[in-house]
Amino acid sequence: MAKYNKILVALDFHGDNAEIIEKGADLAKLYGADLYMIHVNEPLAIAYAADGMSWSDQVVSLEASLRKEAQTKMAEVAKKLGVPADRCLIREGRPSSEIHRAVEDNSIDLIIMGTHGQSGLQLLLGSTANSVLHGVKCDVLAIRVSN
Repeated sequence: MAKYNKILVALDFHGDNAEIIEKGADLAKLYGADLYMIHVNEPLAIAYAADGMSWSDQVVSLEASLRKEAQTKMAEVAKKLGVPADRCLIREGRPSSEIHRAVEDNSIDLIIMGTHGQSGLQLLLGSTANSVLHGVKCDVLAIRVSN
């Protein structure tokens, strides 16, 4: 079995990430590995805010609110697990791209993330877990989570 020194837990904060967090903490303890966490905010303003649209300020405000909420949730999880702030990553952009970048920047050995078991059109278009899996050289543990 592989030895993991650095484990990255990808969190979406859209639902109950407890199982994903628990698996990450357990494996980090088992291997004596450093635990990292990442959350990626997808920019809404790029997709929805355009010059001349009266609601663009509201979208920017919503984006700032989501960013602050993610920071608060990340800090709560980090405090509970004893994860130092420099290993709590909050990024902006496309989730799979930012996870790939975090893996490279931090020499991650294992990514733990949730998957919803996509089907139909969602499967055809791909999922974040699928995009992450096919873009990294380290192991990926996908935890099936309920919707």
